[in-house]
Amino acid sequence: MLMSLAACAAGLLLDLLFGDPVWLYHPVRLIGNWISWAERQLRKVCGSHLMAAGGVLWVMTALMAFLIPFALLALAGRLHPALRFLLETFWCFQILAARSLSSESGKVYEKLKESDLPGARRAVSMIVGRDTEKLTEEGVTKAAVETVAENTSDGVTAPLIYMMIGGAPLGFLYKAVNTMDSMLGYKNDRYLYFGRIPAKMDDIFNYIPARITGLLMTAAAFLTGLDGKNAWKIYRRDRRKHASPNAAQTESVCAGALGVQLAGDAVYFGKVYKKEFIGDALRRIEPEDILRTRRLMYAAEFLTFLLCGGLKLALILLV
Repeated sequence: MLMSLAACAAGLLLDLLFGDPVWLYHPVRLIGNWISWAERQLRKVCGSHLMAAGGVLWVMTALMAFLIPFALLALAGRLHPALRFLLETFWCFQILAARSLSSESGKVYEKLKESDLPGARRAVSMIVGRDTEKLTEEGVTKAAVETVAENTSDGVTAPLIYMMIGGAPLGFLYKAVNTMDSMLGYKNDRYLYFGRIPAKMDDIFNYIPARITGLLMTAAAFLTGLDGKNAWKIYRRDRRKHASPNAAQTESVCAGALGVQLAGDAVYFGKVYKKEFIGDALRRIEPEDILRTRRLMYAAEFLTFLLCGGLKLALILLV
């Protein structure tokens, strides 16, 4: 357990330093390729039983995502403990996405500061699912802030929590669940039934981490010089204002900490989706809010590591 904790810590540090190098093949791409292939096969085999097919895909993918790294780590440990540590460190580094999220949102900020709205739209389209072609400068900024806020849990603290509990194998299981939701969890004609179980399971896996993150982000707002008092106020009021039971947990804290209004209607695949507003428009959102949200994300990650790492270390010492 102590070696796994050290691997998580080392992986976190590597992510902060290097992010996801573009030349390095990411395991999530393997998971995504498997999901695409398995979906095609299961649609052929299961016919109209789409919900069952989606359930089968979820079980198969989750088992593979956990058991393959678990077996490889066990094999590496038999060869030498140092090899297991290095492999798990490398995987923990790949599972976390703080630096990548920071870098991609930073590209949006840079384009906005250059008054390059088309470039900002292209940059934000890389990190959001909504249509970006007609977004205003304010719309682009909101989209970037919202995705950093939401992915503070999905891409940073939630995988960190799972890795702290079960090392890289559980971290990969979480990433697989998250990837299945990203690829299959749409409420359109193609995925309404096929993607229902993957979407629900993602809600379940993120339920506790999202709430832990919301609380830690509120504390982070105080630590980073943002409006922690308003963050707590808006969190308590608006944390359920989203179709997802988890997304508004962190978005509400961010909106309150910044003193801006987030969410509202958005366009996906040419169709307008109605959404409630989150937060109060105490002022207009500005590009610098992207940087403030990144600071909030990093502080929340640090607090999550301290909390989970401290609990795990205490458990190790007690046992």
